[in-house]
Amino acid sequence: MNADRLRPVVLTLAAGALAAVLTGCQQGGAAAGGAAPSAPAASTSAPGTAGSGGGGTPTAAPTDAPTAAPTAAPTVAPVVKKPASPKTSAPAPKPTAKPAPAGCVDSTPGPDDVDPDEFALYRIEELDGSTGKVNLVVQHGAWGCGSPDSDGGPFVVTGEESRWALDQAAYVTATNPIVTSTENQRIGVQELIDWVNAHPDSGLVFRYETGDDGAIHRLEEVFTP
Repeated sequence: MNADRLRPVVLTLAAGALAAVLTGCQQGGAAAGGAAPSAPAASTSAPGTAGSGGGGTPTAAPTDAPTAAPTAAPTVAPVVKKPASPKTSAPAPKPTAKPAPAGCVDSTPGPDDVDPDEFALYRIEELDGSTGKVNLVVQHGAWGCGSPDSDGGPFVVTGEESRWALDQAAYVTATNPIVTSTENQRIGVQELIDWVNAHPDSGLVFRYETGDDGAIHRLEEVFTP
């Protein structure tokens, strides 16, 4: 019974002695080996730089980027104004005569000067109603050149009076003085007959066209100022 009680005590003492032995061994080893070497101090200079004593490759110091040389601002040459020359008034143009229209005549027209498409109308002779036509008493001629200050030359007639049949259904236009207009206005054949009978030998100029039967089927007054 006493032996069982002493066993834990013995074990405890044995463990303490073993720990003391191990501690002594560790301390002895440390004393024999001397102090442990301390870690080398870190170098204050970076490896590879000049003066460091290391074996690194020296690096070149950074340089500033090249800048373009300033260019001189373009110079503008001063504008030299040419002295104004004294103005001279141009001579006034001399009045020139109005050119005569092409194809005009300055004397009695000959056969080659006569306009085949125009005539001066003097009178109208009525025929039998069954014919459906009337006779125009006309005279052929040509346009005169007129004076330089006039609006146009007169229609100069030549030769004998002649008679041309006008169809009662013809296309007829008239201007001043038959109608109050400078533009051709269509009128009836009877309206033309009435005006010409009231103003015989007026000599108004008309342009005409004939049909297949030889009678005039288109009659247009030529406006004259």
